[in-house]
Amino acid sequence: MITINLKNRCSSKKSLALFMQTNITHLKELEQTRTGETYATAFNSFMRFTNGEDVSLSEMDSDMMVAYETYLKVNGVSMNTISFYMRILRAVYNRAVEQGITLQRYPFKHVYTGVEKTVKRAISFKVIRQLKEMDLSHSQSMEFARDMFMFSFYTRGMSFVDMAFLKKTDLNNGMLTYRRKKTGQLLSIRWEKCMQDIVDKYPGNYSTYLLPIIIHIRKDERLQYKNSICLVNRRLKEIGKKLGLVHPLTMYVARHSWASVARGKHIPLSVISEGMGHDSEKTTLIYLAALDTTVIDKANMVVLREFL
Repeated sequence: MITINLKNRCSSKKSLALFMQTNITHLKELEQTRTGETYATAFNSFMRFTNGEDVSLSEMDSDMMVAYETYLKVNGVSMNTISFYMRILRAVYNRAVEQGITLQRYPFKHVYTGVEKTVKRAISFKVIRQLKEMDLSHSQSMEFARDMFMFSFYTRGMSFVDMAFLKKTDLNNGMLTYRRKKTGQLLSIRWEKCMQDIVDKYPGNYSTYLLPIIIHIRKDERLQYKNSICLVNRRLKEIGKKLGLVHPLTMYVARHSWASVARGKHIPLSVISEGMGHDSEKTTLIYLAALDTTVIDKANMVVLREFL
């Protein structure tokens, strides 16, 4: 799964590459394929930094990781992506320490592992309604992308990977029940007419899956999902431009938007968190951290009213 060509693979059990591969294999056995892929992505980035040369876990020190961080910055990698890579490598390193494979040298103490505030991804309920009502009959792929976005929004911001692997048997007695691929958490959603309308729109779906994302059962299902998410996001970005949106419209925006709209309707944070399947309210707050700038502007007008 790790797509690298090592020049000098470490022969001992302290090899970072071998230990990383062991972790990825274990994740695959736990059916956490997506997490395994993120581990491979982070490791491949690190191997580009080392020019394809494996390192031992005992070689990983603060100087090496600071040099890796500098390498990423020079190559234009965002701070959140840098943090993402560092946190994965740190998790693997700490696991090696727990197993007694290497000593704890705290190699990540001087590199960035936080989360920078990003551009607000949510769109307003007004824009979502405009999106729903757009006439996209001229493009089947654009219409499908819009429908998948709306389905995600209707289902409390369900991720595209979970949508792809929904089975028809997951829908019973007016309840849609599924297990999140990312966390394994079991969620149940009351089935609504707007959701059924989208399913009814694609009657030619004869697979075991609820939505026509994975169509060919005998072909690589993961590859079908990846190809579909790429096409859907590409079409959503085109739709976003038609709507005059400043920031790209993607499937991930549906998840942020559901949380934002729910918060705007004064739904308690605890309810939003549980509805989205978050492990904690802290995760939900990341989605809601960036308030709509129009709300902030209105607040400022109240403050400055006597001066205007």
